[in-house]
Amino acid sequence: MEHEMDMNTEMMLDGNALGGMMMEMFGVEMTAAQTECAHCGTGNEMGALMVFNQAPGMVLRCPACEQVMVRVVRTPDAMYLDARGAVYLRIGRKT
Repeated sequence: MEHEMDMNTEMMLDGNALGGMMMEMFGVEMTAAQTECAHCGTGNEMGALMVFNQAPGMVLRCPACEQVMVRVVRTPDAMYLDARGAVYLRIGRKT
């Protein structure tokens, strides 16, 4: 049976595509930051999440269950982060 490519999968990038925007927002490298999906409990690095950027912002989905974990929107004067789909985002501190 031939595997049919899902249109959403074709538009998906990995979380590394969000690296620059996250650096601007947090001031630290975030692609290696640990996170956990609030829906299924799968842990991943931010860089392993599935990124969809064909909307007004970026949507990051869990690679295991495909639920939305994080949304990021940039406006001319602010950046908005909605991480209600993540149990946590672990941001390392510089010592």
